[in-house]
Parts: sequence; structure tokens; C-alpha cells
Amino acid sequence: MPVRSLRTTVGVATLTLAIGALLLTTPAYAGKPVGSDKGAETGQSGGTDETGIHSTVRIEYSGSVAPNGSSGNVTSANVNWSPPPCWYAPYLGAKDFKKEMSAKIKDAASAPGMTGTPGAAIGQTKAHYEDEFGWEDHPGYEDYNVAKDGEGMFWAGVENPNEPDVLKRNSCTELPFWVDNGEAPPPRYERAITPEILAALAYQHMELPGTEVTLAPAETTKVNLPTWAWLDKTDFHEVQATASINVPGFALSATTTAKPVSLKLEPGTPDAETYPASGVCTFDDDGSIGEPYAKGKADQSPPCGIKYLRSSGDGTFDLQATITWDIAWTGTGGAGGDLPNGTFENAQAVTVQEIQAVNR
Repeated sequence: MPVRSLRTTVGVATLTLAIGALLLTTPAYAGKPVGSDKGAETGQSGGTDETGIHSTVRIEYSGSVAPNGSSGNVTSANVNWSPPPCWYAPYLGAKDFKKEMSAKIKDAASAPGMTGTPGAAIGQTKAHYEDEFGWEDHPGYEDYNVAKDGEGMFWAGVENPNEPDVLKRNSCTELPFWVDNGEAPPPRYERAITPEILAALAYQHMELPGTEVTLAPAETTKVNLPTWAWLDKTDFHEVQATASINVPGFALSATTTAKPVSLKLEPGTPDAETYPASGVCTFDDDGSIGEPYAKGKADQSPPCGIKYLRSSGDGTFDLQATITWDIAWTGTGGAGGDLPNGTFENAQAVTVQEIQAVNR
């Protein structure tokens, strides 16, 4: 296998920029529902490019997930954590890859301005896949590895369509590389798809239930009157979302599980007190939170609730109820671990009136 040093050829960065028009490092995503009336089930696949060839990259989402491959409603409690902006995954078999890549190399080579260094980069890319031209730890491929068709796949960079930063989304810029069936990608490809990456994607697409709490008094409360708040145990339970990829010779999956652990109440005004003082109410052993109001408890302090100290006037206060969820994952091969806690909040309008006294 011919191997040359990049010191005597164009660099990887120059080569990558020169073949950017090939579009193989960032296959376009197209989310598409695949239907189930038992929780959402969606898929994201590589779509169709200008050659008409379909990528085999497809991640399926099932369980409690947002429809159409969109982001769910979970907010990470860790501001420094985010789902992967891109990753490497199985792309095409050898014959399909040859058809697509050779056509794109031909188009790129004939494009205006492809002379000098860009032209040399295109030429080296062509040699990389046709004549086994390799460098350092990048092996070359004779005739696009067609002799091994069915024994593995070319992998390519895949962008996360839900990543807002385009630079991060397009940062998986390695040239497509070959992986034999049943083998792991070379260690140098740190962003190659893993159960942990799938778990993070399941987290990103997870849909948690709403957090509207039951209040007593229900619609209108009074100044200095404790307002009881609670969530019934039937309203909250474990939520699961699964992300999986399954192509010939390669299959991975991961399931992310969220368990509710606490409710935080924010009254919507500084002129209020919360019960407990922190405003954080924890779940009871039976899965409920707080305690339903019962007749005769009007003078008691609720285990979870609010006391407003002034009227809302002609308007209302926006009570923010935020559930915190403990999130963990399990995946193929017994892998697993913890993910950052997730939160989801909901605003409720609360009317607070002055207590009217009548003198006789």
C-alpha cells in the first residue's frame, strides 16, 4: 500500500477544504415520523443528495420522544453539557460509495478554479480511494474497496440537525473511512457512534410530561392564606427514550431513563413565601409530591406550597413549577452511566385577592 508523508504533500486541512464540495463529511439530515400510537417514534436519516443515492445512516428514536426528529423539552441542569454536534457513523457500502464518491470527485475536478493546490488535493483524494494512496494512519483503498463490498461500510461524518452552532455541527470533517463488519472504528475517530452518543441523542429528543401542579385554593387564593400544592403519584413516573442505529453488520442502541426527583416552586413575585423555604419539594416514597389539601387544614402550613403577601391586582402572578429529573442510561454491551439532571418547567397563572373584611 503506497504511503506518503503529508510533509511532501498537501495537508489534511487543505485537502478537506478543497473537497468540501463533495459534501460527504456532513450528510444532510431529514427527520421523518415512522409512526406509533404508543409514544412517539421517529427517525433521522441521511436523506438524498444530488446524486440520488440514499445514505444508509439512520437513527431511530422511540419511546417518549419529540415528533419528526425534533428536540424534546428537557433542559440540562448542567450548563456545560450538550449533546454531540456531530459524529461518525456507517454511511454506504463499497459499491454505492464508489458510485457516489467517484461522481463527486469528477465534478469537483472539473469545477472552475480547481488548479494548483486545490487540484492537487482533489487528485490525492482520487488516488486515496482508487490507487491505495494513504498517509500516516490513513490507509488507502484500492478501487473504493469494492472487492470487500458486503464485508463492511464506509463511515462518514454526520451532523446533528438540532445543533444550532453551524461550526460545531460541521466539525466532523475526516474523509470517509472503511470499517469491517463487527469491528470497531480506529481509536483516532473519537466521535465514532457509540451507545453513549446515542444516549445523549435520546436525552436531546426526550419529551417529559407537563408540570401543572394542583393548587388549593384552585384558581383564586387570598393574601396571607397558605396555598397548598401537590402532584399526584399517577401524574409522574419514569420516562424512557431510546435511540438506535441498525445497518448491515452494525447495530447499537441506548435507552435513557428519567425519574422525577423534586419540584421547585417560584411564586412569580418576591412578595411571597414558599413551603419549604427553599421552594424545593421532594417526591415521597409513593411517587407523589406535596400533600392534597383537606378540610380543616386552612390554618396549617402545607408541606409544599406558597403564601402570597400581596394582591396580584387586576392581573395574575406567573407561578413557575419546575420538575427536576434524575437521568441515566443503559446501552448495547452492558454500557451505561449517568447523564446530567434534566428540568422542565411550566407557568401557571395565579390570581391573588385581598381578604375583604366587613364591619357591622
